[in-house]
Amino acid sequence: MQVIDLKFLRENPDRVRSSQSARGEDPALVESVIAADEARRSAIIEFEALRAEQNTLSKAVGAAAKEDRPALLESSKTLAEKVKSADNTKSAAEERVREILLNLSNVVEEDVPVGGEADFKIIEHIGTPREFSFEPKDHVELGKILGAIDTERGAKVSGARFYYLTGVGALLEFALVNMAISQAMAAGFIPMIPPVLVKPSAMEGTGFLGQAAENVFHLEKDDFYLVGTSEVPLAAYHMDEILPANKLPLRYAGYSSCFRREAGSYGKDTRGIIRVHQFDKVEMFSFCPPEEAEAEHRRLLQWEKDFLNAIEVPYRVIDVASGDLGSSAARKFDCEAWIPTQNAYREVTSTSNCTEFQARRLNIRMKDENGTRPIATLNGTLCAIPRIIVAILENHQQEDGSVRVPKALVPFLGGREVLSPVSV
Repeated sequence: MQVIDLKFLRENPDRVRSSQSARGEDPALVESVIAADEARRSAIIEFEALRAEQNTLSKAVGAAAKEDRPALLESSKTLAEKVKSADNTKSAAEERVREILLNLSNVVEEDVPVGGEADFKIIEHIGTPREFSFEPKDHVELGKILGAIDTERGAKVSGARFYYLTGVGALLEFALVNMAISQAMAAGFIPMIPPVLVKPSAMEGTGFLGQAAENVFHLEKDDFYLVGTSEVPLAAYHMDEILPANKLPLRYAGYSSCFRREAGSYGKDTRGIIRVHQFDKVEMFSFCPPEEAEAEHRRLLQWEKDFLNAIEVPYRVIDVASGDLGSSAARKFDCEAWIPTQNAYREVTSTSNCTEFQARRLNIRMKDENGTRPIATLNGTLCAIPRIIVAILENHQQEDGSVRVPKALVPFLGGREVLSPVSV
């Protein structure tokens, strides 16, 4: 498995060093890879030379006179030991390259903003935040009024950052999922319900066991991982396969529960359902030729925007800065919905171009008229349920605590146009 394109790294070491620096990661890894690769290539040359010598000697033994064979067989035995040793050296050198490469993140696209979480670039604003004639309620209060969200019993049963969706809250999730899947299918996506427990190879292959490992739930006894996004099982769906070019792009829309430890978020978003340990999501995933990945990335972003336009909430699109991309993404766009009671935009969807990074790690390739070659993978959140519910409740609330249902969502809620307060 070649984790990144070694040829590209050898020919463009400064580009990869620059990418590492932009991410806030160690650029010296590039030198380590180059040195390990040189050792690997030398080991391969040594092994192949000895194998060629062994083949020549083997033919000589077969053609030798009877009296010459004992000496040749002894030489053959000695040479076989050298070949075995060289093979072990080659394997160790290849493994060393792989180990170092696993620590090297994807190469950031050159026009990505450089910096950390706060250094994003705003691409556009869509919609205007509403001016309320009354004091707006937050989603937790609205959830109680509507009988839609119960965080208190969630905490009682499972602890902090857990919740129940009840009554119209549960119906709202079903409606949003059906609306998202309907939109995805209209765009040519194949609907999927993937497993949420995966093997280490799937989690590692998608790049979630590096810097993101602290947020992954691991079931040590069975060596399974709970996925934080269905991106993981969707990416690994074609692991160790060669995909025919005439079938591309292959697009999947996966619905699954997602699990995140939220390590490092102590004290952040402790109220409500914005940052939780378990939530449901519809995720888009695409396999396409590398030369089409940039255009596919823009298409994924547009589908996310179409969904947010349909639920009628103001939002902005940002170009995520290099230090906040995650190891797999070469570029990432986030859509952030306006949350009135926080007087802020908050991330609700995200789409990443992972170029060939994940596919190389998962050994997924494509085959066209020119032969077998790498493939690109991309992902995009179409609907992360809790945050979309927050955006809908807060932006469409009315003074009496009721909530207007966005027009596009009405058919998926059985014709219900308003979510009304419940009597307790």
